[in-house]
Amino acid sequence: MFEKIFMLLIFFAVTVAVGLYCHRKARSVGDFVLGGRSVGPWVTAFAYGTSYFSSVVFVGYAGQFGWNFGIAATWIGIGNALIGSLLAWVVLGRRTRVMTKHFESATMPDFFAKRYCCDSLRTVSSALIFVFLVPYSASVYKGLSGLFAMAFGIDFTWCVIGIAVLTGIYVVVGGYMAAALNDLIQGIIMLVGIILVVAAILNGKGGFQSALAQLSQIPSDSAPGLSGSLVSFFGPDPLSLLGVVILTSLGTLGLPQMVHKFYTIKNEKSIQTGTIISTVFALVIAGGSYFMGAFGRLYYKVPDSGKPVFDQIVPDMLAGSLPDLLIGVVMILVLSASMSTLSSLVITSSSTFTLDFLQGIFFRNMSHKVQLRWIRLLCVFFVALSVVLALNPNSLITTLMSLSWGVLAGSFLGPFVYGLFWRGATASGVWACFITGLGINLWNLFFPFTAPTSAGALSITASLLIVPLVSVLTPKLSMGHLDVTFSCYDERIPAPHKLMLDQVSE
Repeated sequence: MFEKIFMLLIFFAVTVAVGLYCHRKARSVGDFVLGGRSVGPWVTAFAYGTSYFSSVVFVGYAGQFGWNFGIAATWIGIGNALIGSLLAWVVLGRRTRVMTKHFESATMPDFFAKRYCCDSLRTVSSALIFVFLVPYSASVYKGLSGLFAMAFGIDFTWCVIGIAVLTGIYVVVGGYMAAALNDLIQGIIMLVGIILVVAAILNGKGGFQSALAQLSQIPSDSAPGLSGSLVSFFGPDPLSLLGVVILTSLGTLGLPQMVHKFYTIKNEKSIQTGTIISTVFALVIAGGSYFMGAFGRLYYKVPDSGKPVFDQIVPDMLAGSLPDLLIGVVMILVLSASMSTLSSLVITSSSTFTLDFLQGIFFRNMSHKVQLRWIRLLCVFFVALSVVLALNPNSLITTLMSLSWGVLAGSFLGPFVYGLFWRGATASGVWACFITGLGINLWNLFFPFTAPTSAGALSITASLLIVPLVSVLTPKLSMGHLDVTFSCYDERIPAPHKLMLDQVSE
């Protein structure tokens, strides 16, 4: 127990110290929200990766989908690396940085308003972000606090509150740069930790081949008559597996807290290096987490009710297979992953709500000092709201995250991607996408017709189809506006801006 407490105290001290160090660099809204648009490749890549993966993946998704799909769940991690990281950086990285700088946009709602000449888009999208990032944040708290309760025997409620307070301190004090620098430190811890954990899980069952042989003898719930389905290439339910891959991989390209990382990129080197780093990071962290979760059936004992508690599978695996010292490493791993995600969610939601909702409706002449004060205040409010939802015992981690990702990515993916690449996208197409993304997921929440992950995947796929379909049938934006908008890609620096970012001096 002493080793675990000592490791946590060191981690907390470093986290708070980074926040205090960055406080002097967070004097303006641009510094607080974007880090001055001067973040280097390693910090940007790790900020992207650690914001992507949290206790939701390590505890909730790895537990549930490892249980459902077996070894095939590893495909989710591979999809996260190739689509959610590699494709996102290649397709969105440079163009996002160039066009958002051209518009001087610090948030996705502001980008929508300026790109599509519609101020109402700013207000509605900012409200969607603030509301639907809360359940995602709550899911992170639930996953993290469940592990802490297992490791230290502390009441779940106090775990949630303690983690919320720590996250709030370093984000409110240091802003984006504090979060990004902590992400770099936390990302390194995550890489080392996941390798150690996977090795320990396999060794606990006699090694990889022995664990695989034992898993092959267990029938799947969805295919009880199919022998060895949990070790097959695509698992017992390939269609549902595809839905999870779409939700957690393609959906990333439309999430404001992920796209925000591209706003802050410093130069061309950051794009090239960041693409490689973030892809490798995702492959190790996500691939390792889902691969580990596949062996949950070898460790977890199903309750007398006959139904597994998915959020409890990974904590039980770790408690039954790891020594105290390695459990301490796991705590730091999951704490690192979760706090980096939480900091990203807090900054995205509070800055968006301040700059795009409050300033757009109530305080039109808000000074930078007042903006910064509101952003910090809303950081605290967002954390508190997430804690309240996390303390609800009836909410599952995967349900909360699927609702959040489904609504936001289903609403924003099409409008954002087409906005960067296609002159023909219209505001009507964006509105149609908002209605569809919100409608599909809320309808499934109150009148379920499929799994939450499948509803999210459906809305994300629809997002890419609805924008062009509606746009070709509705009035186009003025040629003058479009010429000015896309002129940013042709600015010479000395190469076309669409091919290279300007090289800011170190």
